[in-house]
Amino acid sequence: MNFLPLSFGAPMVLWGLLALPVIWWLLRLTPPRPQQETFPPLAILARIVKKEETPHQSPWWLTLLRLALAALVILALAAPVFNPREKIAVGGEALAIVMDNGWSSAPDWERRVATATRLINDAKESSVPVIVALTAEKPAQDIGPFDADTAIERLNAAEPRPVPTDRPATYARVADALADMPGATLAVLADGLAGPDDEAAFETLFSAELSDVLWVAPDRLPVVALSDSANEPERFVVTAVRREDEMGPRQVIAHASDERGRRIAETTITFGPGEARARGEMRVPFELRNDFASIGITGEDHAGALRMLDENARRRRVGLLSQHEADQAQPLLSPLYYIQRALGPYADLIRPSDPELTEAIPQLLEQKPAAIVMADVGTLPDSAREALVEWMRAGGTLIRFAGPRLAAADHDEELLPVRLREGERSLGGALSWSEPQSVDDFPAGGPFSDLTPPRDVTVSRQVLAEPSADIVERTWANLADGTPLVTGAARGDGRVILFHVTPEATWSSLPISGSFVEMLRRIVQLSRNQGSLAADQEEQSGRLPPYRMISATGTLVPPGPEAEPLQLAGDAPVTLANPPGLYGSEEGVVAHNLLAPDAQLTALSRPTAPVTMSEARYAFDQSQPLKGPLMAAALALLALDTLAVLWLGGLLQRRPTRRAASTASVLLATALAFSLLVPDNALAQDNPQPGDMEAIEAIAATRIAYVRTGISSVDAISRAGVQGLSRFLAEKTALEPGAPAALDIATDELSFYPLIYWPIDPNAEMPSEEAIARIDAYMQQGGTVLFDTRDQYSSGFGSSGSVSPETQRLRDILSGLNVPPLEPVPDDHVLTKAFYILSEFPGRYRGSDLWVEASAEAESRADRPVRTGDGVSPIMITANDLAGAWAVGSNGEPLLPTVPSDPMQRTYALRAGVNIMMYMLTGNYKSDQVHVPVLLERLGQ
Repeated sequence: MNFLPLSFGAPMVLWGLLALPVIWWLLRLTPPRPQQETFPPLAILARIVKKEETPHQSPWWLTLLRLALAALVILALAAPVFNPREKIAVGGEALAIVMDNGWSSAPDWERRVATATRLINDAKESSVPVIVALTAEKPAQDIGPFDADTAIERLNAAEPRPVPTDRPATYARVADALADMPGATLAVLADGLAGPDDEAAFETLFSAELSDVLWVAPDRLPVVALSDSANEPERFVVTAVRREDEMGPRQVIAHASDERGRRIAETTITFGPGEARARGEMRVPFELRNDFASIGITGEDHAGALRMLDENARRRRVGLLSQHEADQAQPLLSPLYYIQRALGPYADLIRPSDPELTEAIPQLLEQKPAAIVMADVGTLPDSAREALVEWMRAGGTLIRFAGPRLAAADHDEELLPVRLREGERSLGGALSWSEPQSVDDFPAGGPFSDLTPPRDVTVSRQVLAEPSADIVERTWANLADGTPLVTGAARGDGRVILFHVTPEATWSSLPISGSFVEMLRRIVQLSRNQGSLAADQEEQSGRLPPYRMISATGTLVPPGPEAEPLQLAGDAPVTLANPPGLYGSEEGVVAHNLLAPDAQLTALSRPTAPVTMSEARYAFDQSQPLKGPLMAAALALLALDTLAVLWLGGLLQRRPTRRAASTASVLLATALAFSLLVPDNALAQDNPQPGDMEAIEAIAATRIAYVRTGISSVDAISRAGVQGLSRFLAEKTALEPGAPAALDIATDELSFYPLIYWPIDPNAEMPSEEAIARIDAYMQQGGTVLFDTRDQYSSGFGSSGSVSPETQRLRDILSGLNVPPLEPVPDDHVLTKAFYILSEFPGRYRGSDLWVEASAEAESRADRPVRTGDGVSPIMITANDLAGAWAVGSNGEPLLPTVPSDPMQRTYALRAGVNIMMYMLTGNYKSDQVHVPVLLERLGQ
């Protein structure tokens, strides 16, 4: 019996309402209980004047109260239900519920559970067994059969999973269970999304002997998920997908959050009519985009609406390495100046603290950069080279720039994308017929294909690539004459890229153009962040532990007990063992997201069943039984009736007792004695560290150092020679050098000394690779080494005949150094006019040239006393035995004769030493003197 929206479970009880008039008549004739009084004479006399009578029938309000009480009891016994629902008949011998609990079921999970609970409650009345199977659980799940109460408990313990469904495995288990339960009712509670092998899965499920099938699926699935994101040079692009059958237009808000969960950017993604895929752009500064830790969709509470970002979507870490001395006064001449300006806003730049290559390269690799930029670095030590190659093959990007050192060094094909010719190519010089070349259109298949070539850029010098079969494939940028400007090649998982010009504006104007910035940005964006993904043992095994997981509702939670380490090799699928989220540790993570970039959300089609199939909708059970509230109201009325009867009987009429008013106020005053502990603020004196006194002594005065070879006769002459030169400097100049310093290049600090004299002796021990690396770093940081083979009359450094043992030893030492191109001191070099005007640099012997760094880019003009050029030569080589000519005894007399015996030759040797020291201390000041007349003229002097 139904009276919408009210129904009754026992409508026959409502006939009891006809008894209400009889009850009313009986209550009217029933008087209340008379009052009873004891016999206190005084009390009777005091009330004798009052006229109080007991009524002969019940008051009207008490009668009405009792009638309402009787009516509530009758209505409650009729079992009324508000908003009654229609029961779903379970006509089979059992009930099998197959329910999708994948990521898309999270938004309306409670509604799905309510629908399944209604089915189980309806089956409970028929006392049939119930099977409950979820499609996003492990294959070992217990699916029953259960009784109705146990099935509800299992259903309430279930939860949505942040993974796709696995219908084939689950449906196969249900079909096996139904084989022993013929004639069962099957209820399929689907999530509306199609999965792989659905057709075969439904065929397996419907192969059981069924009574009927109930199909429950959402009419529409309004979920929007994120499938891809990209941190592009000018924007951050977010791609979202929805179910393909959603035809109407729709807009959603995608937001970006940092590691603390704060929203720092958002964009609107608009789906047009019939569009299943849409994109949104966040045009915010690059620095802000690199703080993105996750992308989410506002208002969507499922795992597909949250996409995690790892190091590969953020700012790259780039290491910078150069062997040139950084001149703070002239930063534009630094090879890393333009690179820092180009990459500073878009990458995290790191530099080694140690200039030695054996230490600098490992320091950079420890920080796991995405790319390393090497500006004109020539020969690498073997240990550093092996580590660099291993890093590059593991995914690092090596960016190299040409220069004099690279052109003069032995070309390592592993660290270069193409084979290079010896030397360098000059364009537009006095001895060249060609003109400076411009940049041609960028190749279509390269990373710069969509960039506009800089027509105003010209190249006047470059290193040339040897022609090969794959030179076209490896060329990323060309000059107008077809020669490569930028080349690149793969090395394992990484790549090596070479700019065939210098990074400063000496060989070309490319570094001062806007295209240089964009080219470097493109290359860095192509690199892959290395990061510190996990500990070394985890990296070796290729597995990362779970760190933070994405729940089914789209929030980050700690990993559960089911999560297992993620296999890095290949594209690992999203499963219960590897749910979406972050894998790694606090040092670095890898993002494992739910949807692939090409994912599509396809609607699940209703299958064809061999038995009768009916449809239903997901809905909450909104029916509300009223039996309990009505019985509670009846009990409340019964309590009021009881109080009324007691009051009419006089049991509640008592004189009020005198209230005892007592006020007590207690104030608690607690005084806690405390003392302030004043710490001792006495400043601790810094304790002297080992080596401080030696360092203070070394820098207290300008000292000339010499290399201690271990051969007593050679070391004695070197010390006496440096001592003699120091005396001559004190006599002839304002410089007063300190005592000579004997150095062990493997252990002593070299940076305290502007000049190191190194006598070459084949009997001395060959320096170690670390010692040569320290010398190389000393030379690149502004120091100068004067190599003296002392073999002018054997076979000097520049001789073309047989090679002396001293020269051969020198060549072995120089093979481990980044030696720039060398030339004999030109007539207009600063060395010839630093203090004395000299035409040669003799020592104990005469005839050998003094070799210094070639100044190919310096200008030489007739109106200048010396050629213009910056910097000091880091290396000098002679065979004239300078220390032998400088050496004096304790009495001031020369120790060794000159060859030939000429008194002026020793004087010229000392003057050569003075020029070398003045050149080391003052650099190119002679070339700057040409500006003095012009300045005086402008000042009117």
